[in-house]
Amino acid sequence: MSTAKKIFLIDDDKLFTFLLRKTIGLTGIPTSITDFLDGNKALTYLREHSGSPELLPDVIFLDLRMPIMDGWEFLDEYRNIAPILSKPNRLYVFSSSISSYDIERAKTNPNVTDFIIKPILKEKFVEILSA
Repeated sequence: MSTAKKIFLIDDDKLFTFLLRKTIGLTGIPTSITDFLDGNKALTYLREHSGSPELLPDVIFLDLRMPIMDGWEFLDEYRNIAPILSKPNRLYVFSSSISSYDIERAKTNPNVTDFIIKPILKEKFVEILSA
């Protein structure tokens, strides 16, 4: 059985997810990372694998600004599937937005662990993945 932290990155910016993968790799913490370019694909995966804890993430990093289904729409739908997931996870919203409205809206969502402003430093990943 793997002790690697299973991470979902939900972001449409391929360059940012590439850099995020590199930064997470620098932590030295064993991880398994799955990318989703939009929230809809991630929700489909979560629904299809809701009963298989070994396939579910420990941590989800969610961007707010994406085409097809943005982070807010994802959070609205996630509220409905979170109770059926066979494994708990921590969901972090990350965004380049410094809007106090976005930050407060995310932090008051019961499924959101924290709001992180991009860019994300290696030390923040160590803190999150060590918890």
